[in-house]
Amino acid sequence: MPLVIEGKHPLRGEVEIGGAKNAALPIIAATLLTGDECLLENVPYIEDIRNIVKLLQHLGVAARFEGPHTLRIKATRISRAELPFDLTKKMRASFLISGPLLARFGQVESSHPGGCAIGTRPVSVDLKGFQTMGAQVDMAEDRYIIRAPRLRGERLILDYPSHTGTENLMMAACLANGTTIIENASVEPEVLDLAGFLCAMGARIYGAGTNTIRIEGTHRLHGAAYRIMPDRMEAGTFALAALITGGEVVMDGSVGLWLGALTSKMRDIGAEVQTTPDTYIVRGGGMLRATDVQTYPYPGFPTDLQAPFTTVLTQAEGNSSVHETMYDGRLGYTAELVRMGGRITVSGSGRTAMVYGPTPLHGADVCALDIRSGAAMVLAGLCAEGETRIGNVVYIDRGYENMEQKLCALGAVVSRMAESEHSCPEVDCAEPIEWQIVGVTK
Repeated sequence: MPLVIEGKHPLRGEVEIGGAKNAALPIIAATLLTGDECLLENVPYIEDIRNIVKLLQHLGVAARFEGPHTLRIKATRISRAELPFDLTKKMRASFLISGPLLARFGQVESSHPGGCAIGTRPVSVDLKGFQTMGAQVDMAEDRYIIRAPRLRGERLILDYPSHTGTENLMMAACLANGTTIIENASVEPEVLDLAGFLCAMGARIYGAGTNTIRIEGTHRLHGAAYRIMPDRMEAGTFALAALITGGEVVMDGSVGLWLGALTSKMRDIGAEVQTTPDTYIVRGGGMLRATDVQTYPYPGFPTDLQAPFTTVLTQAEGNSSVHETMYDGRLGYTAELVRMGGRITVSGSGRTAMVYGPTPLHGADVCALDIRSGAAMVLAGLCAEGETRIGNVVYIDRGYENMEQKLCALGAVVSRMAESEHSCPEVDCAEPIEWQIVGVTK
């Protein structure tokens, strides 16, 4: 159901940040590496998590929530190694199942994964790594068929530091014969969290969190209990919501460990940010200044916070530039901000936007094109004059748990309306826009 937001209400108070979606998904996949029971805490109850649980259940895995954020999984019996088309098309993270299934059972079949419309996001890093480790990869119609009696440890040099590729290969290597070295690995915190869970299961992993990871293969992993890290993207979204509304939002201090690039940029444009081991506080209310921002893999400025940050820049004094290095065309959501009064131009390549501010935003009917552009529309609605209605909220629900309830607790006026009362103007949200991955600018 579409979100309806009444703007001009500053956010004030404390918000609880849930578990990280991008850590929970690979950790859930990793439970397939053992037949023992695993207990996961701080699991966000969002659409992507529900879908991957359905995928496990389709495979014959016993997986159920015990309480809102505790997930119990036991993969003793897996009846099939074929991932269903309807679930794999819903999210890219479904392909993370491939590494564990291949390592434990020697085969897996999967269609090309889907997800948000932010590019085709190829799985070539994963497939090339599997092949180097001894797997045979075939294509049948629209499906990958991957087989290997037992993977062998090898030196893998990734074409780019793909976080899903790093995670998939790291999981596969845990049960491989010998030692695997992954070079040019992703250093994102969620990769380190996955390594923590795998080590709790008995894996031997060294160097996670750096660009070179060594995994010594073993014949068996055991069950484990593990608590998933907080979601730095959710924390960043609420930090920017405080800034764009001129309010003050307090979060648990642990999130500040992973928000260094965002914290620096918020301070650049005039935010007051206080970080302590106990609290992370963001205050707005003063004049915002223009800046230039370029996305880059961690510890650089995260692409997943580019759209919300660009929304904040519409309220900054002067001209700002935003350069997206990860996905060509990811700036497509700026058309929705223009509909609300923003002054933004996008280069012909679709990778750079100029934001001319400040411009008062006004309420309008807009649409979420992916998870993070949906968050950007929420931020725009919070600072706009009048009422904003956001369609295709399914994307927001994929990445944020109870977003409207959390916003209302901070003083926002947000509600949902019946789907029949609203449709997205000029945008067919059912058809994803095919944006291409372009890699990282060196």
